Order: sequence, then C-alpha cells, then structure tokens
Amino acid sequence: MLTISSDPKNVARIESFVERLVDKYHISPDVYGNILISLTEAVTNAIVHGNDKDQSKSVCVKLRKLKDRLAFQISDEGGGFDYQNIPDPTAPENLLKLGGRGVFLMRQLSDDVSFHDNGSTVEICFNL
Repeated sequence: MLTISSDPKNVARIESFVERLVDKYHISPDVYGNILISLTEAVTNAIVHGNDKDQSKSVCVKLRKLKDRLAFQISDEGGGFDYQNIPDPTAPENLLKLGGRGVFLMRQLSDDVSFHDNGSTVEICFNL
C-alpha cells in the first residue's frame, strides 16, 4: 500500500512503487508501462480532481494479487464524480482540449476499470 498527500509532486512516487512490483510479480515491460501510465493518471486525477490538491487529504493506492492478475485500488477523499458521463476525448470537439484523457487511457491500457464509492475509488486490473 502507498499513501501520499495530495501534492502533485507526489505523483513521481508511483514509478518506484510500480518498479518494486516488477520482480515480485514477473511483470513484462509492456504491462509495466501500462500499469505505470494508468496509475499515474489515476493518482493525478485523485490529487487534482478528487482532493483539489488539498495537501491535508490523502490518496491511497492498494494492491491485491489475484490468481493471474493485479488489481490496484486508488482512493481519494473527495465526493466522487459522474464516471458514467465522461466526455469522449477522441470526439472532434475534444481533440484540442488539454485534459480529459486519464480515464480513457486507463480503459485502453488495462484489462478492467471499475469505479466505486461514487467515483472516489477506481480499481484498475491487469492480467499477468
């Protein structure tokens, strides 16, 4: 488990967290990259959108090892969001917008993404 305060600088701690898992779970380079990008996006969203960069609030990353997959839960202390109505970043009207690609990337790079607690927790799964 990794718990960080909601300072955007703490996103950098995700890389060492994921690196520690590579040998333990025999993660291939492709899956490593997908995990790193997905967790970085999820933690960034939790810090910026969930906790409004309030450093008194935390983001928690939990790992569960299932039979042939890793499941990461990223939780913030915010009120959640409407995860069922996220604008499509590939739609022409959204292509030039700076944000809005995090959940899209998580869905593209992982094997499963689900939201809990009104959107304040995201679970991202990767097959090994």
